[in-house]
Amino acid sequence: MRILHTMLRVGDLDRSIAFYTEVLGMRLLRRQDYPEGKFTLAFVGYGDEADNAVIELTYNWEVSSYDLGNGFGHIALAVPDARRACDDIRARGGKVVREAGPMKHGNTVIAFVEDPDGYKIELIERS
Repeated sequence: MRILHTMLRVGDLDRSIAFYTEVLGMRLLRRQDYPEGKFTLAFVGYGDEADNAVIELTYNWEVSSYDLGNGFGHIALAVPDARRACDDIRARGGKVVREAGPMKHGNTVIAFVEDPDGYKIELIERS
């Protein structure tokens, strides 16, 4: 078994695709409309779905926002330099919500950014 994808419901699919591709550097892997179900799926990631876990962005037509609730935590991405990643993300229009620095009660350097729908993405520094 392996993880295939994580699904996030989004309120504006084009805005979300732009964030994940232009701000975080992922690629749009595929996108398909389902007119009978009134939804569109778009898959984004850093590599193909055959070998990598990806993110499924689900856009339900005519739904512009969701209550994120408090059960979901975040998506984590490995980065070589968390401070530089924050600077790059900010320069591309992304929102940094926790600057790079050591995690509480530990030494690992982390940061958090937020996508257009409010989902948190943790950046974990890995050399």
